[in-house]
Amino acid sequence: MVTDASSRVRYADVFGVGGFRVLFTLQTLLVVSDTMRILALSVLVFERTGSAFATAVTFGAGFLPYVVGGTLLLALADRVPARTLMTGFHLLRFGVTGVLAAVDLPVPLVIVLLFGIGLFAPVATASANALLPGLLPGDAYVLGRSLFLMTSAVAQIAGNGVSGLLLAVMRPQGALWLVAGSALAAAALAWFGMADRPARRAGTGAVRETLRTNRMLLADRGTRRLLLAQWLPISLTVGAEGVLVPYAAGLGRPDAAGAVMAAMSAGMFAGHLVVGRFVAPAWRERLALPLALLLGAPLLAFALRPGLVAACVLGAVATFGLSYELALQRPFVDRVPEEVRGQALGLAAIGVMSGQGAAMAAAGGLADVLDPGLVMAACGAASVVAALCLVRRSG
Repeated sequence: MVTDASSRVRYADVFGVGGFRVLFTLQTLLVVSDTMRILALSVLVFERTGSAFATAVTFGAGFLPYVVGGTLLLALADRVPARTLMTGFHLLRFGVTGVLAAVDLPVPLVIVLLFGIGLFAPVATASANALLPGLLPGDAYVLGRSLFLMTSAVAQIAGNGVSGLLLAVMRPQGALWLVAGSALAAAALAWFGMADRPARRAGTGAVRETLRTNRMLLADRGTRRLLLAQWLPISLTVGAEGVLVPYAAGLGRPDAAGAVMAAMSAGMFAGHLVVGRFVAPAWRERLALPLALLLGAPLLAFALRPGLVAACVLGAVATFGLSYELALQRPFVDRVPEEVRGQALGLAAIGVMSGQGAAMAAAGGLADVLDPGLVMAACGAASVVAALCLVRRSG
């Protein structure tokens, strides 16, 4: 068990905490099953409608409700006991996925049901993340966060791989029933595996309180800087990913975008592993700015239109720099009041998701009038400027 907030910890120490093991398992189940659900449902909708537009809308149906739920309902993460909230969320996933598997619904109704899941997804995620600092004191919290981030990337890959295999041997409805079963298993694990902790805060009026607390967090200069430091360098860099397909097409290999994206995923995994596990906390904070600059600097080279191999290397090096965010996690948690910790962590996640969507849309628009390589270089330059303005050693 992790007991000393100042001691150097290992992954084995983090996994030695029973509460963390439960949250880790729930997170892994959620990412794998959601990835499977999205792919299976997209295939099902395409089979029923033959419409690429309806399929694309179904595939991306979780983005808007996630942002809406994060903007209006995050206060619930601190006002509802975590065990109750997470059990209810996974039961909601079970019910909705079961209906989608059993009933041939029109696409608009499918979107409405998916909206219901997406609306509460950021609340459940924020509630789980808010438990980590109490379970993992000191630097163990940073290591736990790195495990969550690395596992999410691997789980997405596994979910896509498993979905592909399942859809090769069964109908999409069968895959959806498996997803529903995993949601029911997650609900049981949440109820029987999590401790019955009281809510961090009492009160009613979730929407009004969410908006009020968001304003309070953003009004504090230090908190605002830490939020922007988590949002902007990452979002601006991800904007470059939005034009990888046209960039690869310009090389005569539009399918090569997948190889660059895979290299970028590998770079992110390596960065969180190396910086989270092998770099001491004090050095991690000293490296925050260099790592944040590394996130955008390699993208500048895309102005020279590098080939596929060089693009993969540059992408992997850039996303290694994503590990700078590990240096911001502990200062951010320490700065926000404990009673709104869940909402603060949820706001950080919502900002990253919203920023990524906006940056990708902007980059895509620019790529219609500029060379995609220049657009990627511009995203990198903007990320470097944001890092210089916002990321500094904390403490």
